[in-house]
Amino acid sequence: MRALMTSAAMAPLFALALPLLMTAPAQAQEIPTLNVDPTCRGISQQAGTAGEKGGPDLAYKQCVGSEQDMRQKLVGEWSTFTPAEKGNCVGEATSVPLPSYTDLVTCLEMARTARELNAQSQTPQSK
Repeated sequence: MRALMTSAAMAPLFALALPLLMTAPAQAQEIPTLNVDPTCRGISQQAGTAGEKGGPDLAYKQCVGSEQDMRQKLVGEWSTFTPAEKGNCVGEATSVPLPSYTDLVTCLEMARTARELNAQSQTPQSK
């Protein structure tokens, strides 16, 4: 009887969590919008003072430009990745404090390469 009460008490929580569980895979299937500002601010702080070849301001602009270039690369390659690869890599990219499209592209490309190598190793080799 106690197990039934516990299950009954859990039902409302499950009902609330179910929509979140159902949307997580769907969200991973879209190219995420990452806030690269903290990442690029950190990189620009490592660039030195403003008097050195453009300093932090130039480094920040270059970083943001590079990150946007990587996002555009994703647009062109997005369909070449499996749902599992997208889910894993997007989950990783959106859970870190300093998100980066560069890291996301690297994760996806490594996953795709591993999948392709695995498929090749499963194919019988002709002699």
